[in-house]
Amino acid sequence: MKDLCLAIVLAPLVGAIAAGLFGRALGRSGAHWITILSVGFSFAGSCLVFRDIVFSGVEPLNVVVYTWLVSGGVPFQIGFLIDQLTITMMTVVTFVSWMVHIYTIGYMHDDPGYQRFFSYISLFTFSMLMLVMANNFVQLFFGWEAVGVVSYLLIGFWFKRDSAIYANLKAFLVNRVGDFGFLLGIAAVLTYFGTLDYAQVFAKAPSLASTEITLWAGHDWSLLSVICLCLFVGAMGKSAQVPLHVWLPDSMEGPTPISALIHAATMVTAGIFMVARMSPLFELSTTALSVVLVIGSITTFFMGLLGLVQHDIKRVIAYSTLSQLGYMTVALGASAYAAAIFHLFTHAFFKALLFLAAGSVIIGMHHEQDMRKMGGLRRYMPITWITSVIGTLALTGFPGTAGFFSKDAIIEAVKLSHTPGAALGYWACLIGVFITSLYSFRLLFLVFHGRERMDHHTQEHLHESPAVVWIPLVALAIPSIVAGLIAAGPMLFDGYFGGSIVVHAEHNVLEHLGKHFHGAWAFVGHGFTQAPFWLAFAGAASAWFLYLHRPELPARIAGAFKPIHRILENKYGFDAFNDWFFAGGARGTGGVLWRWGDAGVIDGFLINGSAKMVAWCADAARQIQSGYLYHYAFAMILGLLALLGIFVHGVFA
Repeated sequence: MKDLCLAIVLAPLVGAIAAGLFGRALGRSGAHWITILSVGFSFAGSCLVFRDIVFSGVEPLNVVVYTWLVSGGVPFQIGFLIDQLTITMMTVVTFVSWMVHIYTIGYMHDDPGYQRFFSYISLFTFSMLMLVMANNFVQLFFGWEAVGVVSYLLIGFWFKRDSAIYANLKAFLVNRVGDFGFLLGIAAVLTYFGTLDYAQVFAKAPSLASTEITLWAGHDWSLLSVICLCLFVGAMGKSAQVPLHVWLPDSMEGPTPISALIHAATMVTAGIFMVARMSPLFELSTTALSVVLVIGSITTFFMGLLGLVQHDIKRVIAYSTLSQLGYMTVALGASAYAAAIFHLFTHAFFKALLFLAAGSVIIGMHHEQDMRKMGGLRRYMPITWITSVIGTLALTGFPGTAGFFSKDAIIEAVKLSHTPGAALGYWACLIGVFITSLYSFRLLFLVFHGRERMDHHTQEHLHESPAVVWIPLVALAIPSIVAGLIAAGPMLFDGYFGGSIVVHAEHNVLEHLGKHFHGAWAFVGHGFTQAPFWLAFAGAASAWFLYLHRPELPARIAGAFKPIHRILENKYGFDAFNDWFFAGGARGTGGVLWRWGDAGVIDGFLINGSAKMVAWCADAARQIQSGYLYHYAFAMILGLLALLGIFVHGVFA
């Protein structure tokens, strides 16, 4: 299994190198075939390992591939931990990435950076696999930073656009804030545990549960709370939790395939996975769990509201990602780690589906993304429409779809939780169901139904996307329907994750919830009687009334609640504050340092000042060198008198 795992993670790297360095020689078809085959191989290999771990009962693999270096007696290693949690992530990442690779052939067909794009997305897959397969914090950090670097390259792929450069810099800098906290957490682990190996850290954690450290005089903190909170700051950056969420909507500046890959299976899921992996640590800190739960609750509710006022089709889906990541984070805070990973699992399928369907619409609309210029596309793009309906139903949690099982499980689990902040999490998730349904069906109705609002030229050329685009949509639509029915029982209640996730008895809300679980179909029937279904139905009905039956009402409502609408349009002022405080503050500080430091002290005093002093001294010396003999004789007499004066003073003093 070790050799197979090594091949799984290295195959996308080989494809990335081949397409990136030899893309011109390989040509466009050669670049996409080698990357598609390499990622397809990784998916097939992941399925084999999945079979061995999940169905054949093979023991989880924890192996060191090689030791990079040893410093201070601490080995820095590359290794694999392949258990139920890891193989679930590997399968999701490789499958979604494979679909995105195939879809990219159609979407990026005419782009001059075709080979470069395939190289980047294959490298992205390699980076994410290194992250999820790690058995130590060093490799975790390598994968963590690698996905950040590749996301920078992909978001700014169209680097001639100022907006793309702004977006990738924003993503990079915001993630540096989170990664600084993440690195502090890893440093604390090394300092107090003396190792960076997961198994050793987790085994030693209970013995340090009561250890306190002094961060500043007079204030003692729980060591594990500090470590977990620092690690979670990293997760806030990668998984876009408030206030480090601001980069994710702007990542829409990248091509649609990478939007699907980032939002569904790679970068934004890294933080959720990391917290679940660190469950043996988080379970020992109620403070950390409470912070996680509250941050997730705020993200779920407030980011969902922003989806209601967006007009760009991709940005609506982006804000839905923020809200759904909030659901996962709430589940983590409630110690329902399995529910969080289950929602990550189902969300990967229907969110990739929605993004790729949006890309299909954008192709048909000649790269128009404003939903106000669409409408009635159902008759022109039937496959895109039906797959979008499936994705929307899954996102809103319609009973029977994949999203229903995972979202309802989170809501019920947080309702049973006693972690401080659980009540806030429950109501945020419950109201979030209505908001999600409202903005999701708003998108569906504005794009595919109602009157046609596109220009005549676009209307004449509208048609369904080519097969290379819609086949991945169909492939993703299938698990968006059936994945929940198949996996709900095992993942949530039947111990699917085994020892890869640790939950203490007093926090085990899913165990209590499982006592009332009587099969997937009974869960579906029960779902029709619960508040989430009726809230989702109310959201869909409201969207129909506002955007199909009375389409003039939204503008009137926005006018009646203009202050609130302005706050939502301004995204609560986060971007304005960041531009003013961080970007503007950095520029202002730089200006002051330039004027008073560089120009004033360094240039003005040290460099230019010393140069002026030398010039003044040289000018004075030049005046003495007149060339007249009597001037030199006079100077010699003055010097002799001075020496005599010093001598006389020394004798008679």
